[in-house]
Amino acid sequence: MTDEHSGQRTPFYDCHLKHGARMVNFCGFAMPLQYKGIVDEHRHVRQAVGMFDLSHMGEFTVRGPEAASFLQYMTINDVNHLEAGQAQYTAMCYPDGGIVDDLLIYRLEDEYLLVVNAANIAKDFDWLKEHRRDGAELEDDSSRYALLAIQGPRSQPVLSRLTETDLDSLSFYHFTTARVADAEMIVSRTGYTGEDGFELYLAPEEAPRIWEAVTSAGREDDLQPVGLGARDSLRLEMKYALYGQDIDRTTNPLEAGLGWITKLDKGEFIGRKALLAQKENGLTRRLAAFEMLARAVPRIGYRLQVDGRAVGRVTSGIFSPSLNKGIGCGYLPVEYASVGTRMEVLIREQAQPAQVVKPPFYKQGSHR
Repeated sequence: MTDEHSGQRTPFYDCHLKHGARMVNFCGFAMPLQYKGIVDEHRHVRQAVGMFDLSHMGEFTVRGPEAASFLQYMTINDVNHLEAGQAQYTAMCYPDGGIVDDLLIYRLEDEYLLVVNAANIAKDFDWLKEHRRDGAELEDDSSRYALLAIQGPRSQPVLSRLTETDLDSLSFYHFTTARVADAEMIVSRTGYTGEDGFELYLAPEEAPRIWEAVTSAGREDDLQPVGLGARDSLRLEMKYALYGQDIDRTTNPLEAGLGWITKLDKGEFIGRKALLAQKENGLTRRLAAFEMLARAVPRIGYRLQVDGRAVGRVTSGIFSPSLNKGIGCGYLPVEYASVGTRMEVLIREQAQPAQVVKPPFYKQGSHR
């Protein structure tokens, strides 16, 4: 087995090979980087509809009479505001405010489903287990799920051909249990692209058949499979943070632009004291979005500077297929993080001009 095909195979592995995917080892999983090409796949999701294998993500189940209070303590958003059928974007923090991971929480009738990043499955589970309390049961159910995302402005017509569920009534960040192509699964209206879309949580043994069913239902709308490369460029155009690049244990939610999910007034949670102190003392840096003013591409680790003085590093950077220019993110001192600030990105020892902009970079997304 070659390096490109090493790692754990998702239930869709054979489907990727059938469609000519270029495979890579990503977080210990053999995953498709691209099929026809990253730029083409990116633009296709923006204009029509694409299909992603996300089965490398981790899924934990939390249940029991203390499940809600346990998650309220472990995460920064307000779990108590979740009603059955709702999903929530949140994060877990260390006591110093550094980020353990960002994740989704789905509230089912009598339990919670946590969806965590592939690179952090073991770390996140250990962190939760370390703090688990009586009355809260915790299980790693990652092997019980295959995860397929359908993303793009034509995603609803595609999925509607496979289910009788009323998709019009399924709002953004809500989910339901539905039959899709004669298989029972969780259908959520969430995504990581800025486009309308759905994520399907299904039994692994159903994965190849569901892949083919979605492919067949999508022919009328020219549905195409999409790899990790375009998923990354799509999320960056929306300035969605990527763990391990834009956020990690050395960054906190307030400086990362995640203050909107940080509910400091909800009661005690891990990291709250440190975050309250930082809010009171004032932030020293912020994760800023910037676009290049020259035809140049920022890459991870490139130096950010103002008047020739180093002020930060690029955490994420690409040539945007939608905007036809280089875009990126990086932590800047607060005095340089305001929209309109001119700066430079040092690319191959050449200072290339850039400017801080208001996110998201791409503002025509179809999600509702």
